[in-house]
Amino acid sequence: MLPTLLLVAHGSRDARFPATAGRVRDAVADALPGADVRLSYLDLNEPLVGDTLDEVTGDCVVVPLLFAAGYHQKVDLPAIVAAHERPGRAIMQADVIGEFPLASALADRLREAGVNAADGRTGIVLSAVGSSDPSADQHVRRRAIELSTLLNRPVEVVFATKLGPREHRLRSAIRRLRAAGAQRIAVSPYFLSAGLLTERVEAALDDHAPGSLVAGPLGAHRDIVDAVCHHYWAAASADRPTVQESATTVSVNAATFVARA
Repeated sequence: MLPTLLLVAHGSRDARFPATAGRVRDAVADALPGADVRLSYLDLNEPLVGDTLDEVTGDCVVVPLLFAAGYHQKVDLPAIVAAHERPGRAIMQADVIGEFPLASALADRLREAGVNAADGRTGIVLSAVGSSDPSADQHVRRRAIELSTLLNRPVEVVFATKLGPREHRLRSAIRRLRAAGAQRIAVSPYFLSAGLLTERVEAALDDHAPGSLVAGPLGAHRDIVDAVCHHYWAAASADRPTVQESATTVSVNAATFVARA
């Protein structure tokens, strides 16, 4: 029997967030027809992680819908998992989905917004949440380097929670892009869903770089689904080597996603 797959999203007061997370859950369930795929939240939306873990009877793989391994991945979620462990059941916490290659997904969203791959005159601002954990922010900067390499153009990083007084960090990023030859600015949200933080960055761009292009969040992009499936199989197989052998009805497996990565 396959372990339950529990997706864990942060949560938001913005109604668009749970709607997007629900679409991700549905897409993952379609990709893993042999698994029980559930969705829970760390805060602000229901069901909460702990409540859902109480409902799961067998083994469970927890896959965080997070893009960097900050406080929630290192402290918050492990504590919740530990509090709901019980004899005879294994709960495996997987890596955050941001550990999977997602630069191509970001590039797809930029193309959908009108960024021409052959036009190098558009400078990219990669926007992310921002963390109190320096290693989490450094992960985002590495993703920006990957995106810059893929698109062959400058990419600057701004954190929605760290724009600074009068958005000076965003203004500095725009100046650097223009100094490098950018005639237009496009923002690439490293977010699962649109919400208050993405709107904060967009509003600041309206002030400091009117006419900028705004890509959509990653949402249920196929690479997000692949990331979830990859981490599910990796975590499940670590403690249950034969779990995939029983998944005869599942159309995707870990090797598929490793190859794509």
